[in-house]
Amino acid sequence: MKRLNISTGTPWEQVVGYSRAVRVGDHVYVSGTTASDEQGNVIGVGDVAAQARYIFEKIDRALQSAGASLSDVVRVRMFVIDISQWEVIGRVHGEFFGTIRPVSTMVEISKLVDPQHLIEIEVDAHCGAEQVS
Repeated sequence: MKRLNISTGTPWEQVVGYSRAVRVGDHVYVSGTTASDEQGNVIGVGDVAAQARYIFEKIDRALQSAGASLSDVVRVRMFVIDISQWEVIGRVHGEFFGTIRPVSTMVEISKLVDPQHLIEIEVDAHCGAEQVS
C-alpha cells in the first residue's frame, strides 16, 4: 500500500519529524492537533469550546487533503487539561459528529506543550466505509 504524508507546512512538523495526517490505503490518521494557527498563534485562549471548534475545523482540512472527510472518522481521542469541562467539549464534539458518532475518548492530562492549549485532539478515519444502522 502507498503512504501519503499530509503536511500543513508549520515549522514544527519539520523540526519534530511528524505529519499532520498520514493516509495508508483507506485509513487516515490525524496527529494530535491543537488550536494553534500556521504562525503558532493560539486561537481561543481561555475558551475550550472555541479551541475544540478550531481544532475540529483544522482536522477537517487535514482529512480533506487526504481525500477523506469528517464523515469517515471512526475514532476521536481528546486530551484535556480540565475534565470538568467535559460537557462543554462534548457539545462541540456533537456539533461535528452528532450523526457520525465515532468512538470517542476524553482523558484529563496534566498539561500540553503550550500552557494556553486547553485541549488536543487526534482522529482516525476509514474512507469509504458504509454506515449500517
